[in-house]
Amino acid sequence: MKVIIAGSTGMVGGLILKNCIASDSIKEVIVLARKPGQKSADKKVKEVVITDFANYSDQSALFQNVDAAFFCIGVYTGQVPDDKFKIITVDYAVEFAKALKINSPNATLCLLSGAGADRTEKSRTSFARYKGMAENQISRLNLKFFTFRPGYIYPVTPRKEPSVVYQITRALYPLIKLLGSNTSIKSTELANAMFKAGLQGADKEILENRDILNLL
Repeated sequence: MKVIIAGSTGMVGGLILKNCIASDSIKEVIVLARKPGQKSADKKVKEVVITDFANYSDQSALFQNVDAAFFCIGVYTGQVPDDKFKIITVDYAVEFAKALKINSPNATLCLLSGAGADRTEKSRTSFARYKGMAENQISRLNLKFFTFRPGYIYPVTPRKEPSVVYQITRALYPLIKLLGSNTSIKSTELANAMFKAGLQGADKEILENRDILNLL
């Protein structure tokens, strides 16, 4: 199998990449990177620097003969202006999906979305509205498409948290976990579920937090 990943340096994308490397079923992994220097020692992994994640017109060959694709690029709310947040959340994801549709129409695409994604596109929250936009536009491409809507993602591997809010949330994770199966998930659980769906599929397009856990 051939796999392509956008966002492999992130918390979830990096774990999906590890699953790909460990899998005997996968013979080639294309990793789309913002900048060079993150190459894997594994010979099945090929790093490709992308200068514009909203334009793959010169990289069509990367998307040919792909069996599974994972889009995990994202940015935290408030880290960039709203117009840039929309470009990253909607445009990057949709253009990735379009390139896949043109070159490998039978491939499976797994999108890292988020809890509360609003497909009515009317939410006052940019995160929910833009995630919903991305889901809608990709869904209309008629790919084999699964969108993952995790709640709070607990980083199994310690990291520098992006804000004080995330520092507090991480500390409160044992309590958050008690609130039920639709509130939180470990980074490893999410990555494993996405990887499994990419290779084997799932029973529905929209996978909320509890649905993701049920894939394991």
